[in-house]
Amino acid sequence: MNKDMEKFLPPEEKNVDNDYKYSRDTYYELVEKGKESLELMIEVARESEHPRAFEVLSGMIKNISDVNDRLMDLNKKKKDLDKKEEIQKIANTTNNLFVGSTAELQKILKNESKIVNVTPESKPKLSR
Repeated sequence: MNKDMEKFLPPEEKNVDNDYKYSRDTYYELVEKGKESLELMIEVARESEHPRAFEVLSGMIKNISDVNDRLMDLNKKKKDLDKKEEIQKIANTTNNLFVGSTAELQKILKNESKIVNVTPESKPKLSR
């Protein structure tokens, strides 16, 4: 959504969008920093060949994987929220209803479109 459209959103939707963007950016930063730290930890584990270093390395890999999963969950939740909002917009449809005879309706529509003349004995004819 572009910034021009954001100013027309209700405050709740702005908050949701802002929170989503902030969370998403935070997850991206965590993944990037985790990848950098992972490279360093790989070097430490290689050089020391200590079991604890490999245990820490394994934990870091799991944590980065968990953050990636959370990022995907965040995207799914945002998509679900957007879908619910779309359903709400569709559910609030207003229908117009005309109460009256077909003759009255034809008088109203006379200047706006072709009128269908219906008689009980014959098929509908178009009148001009």
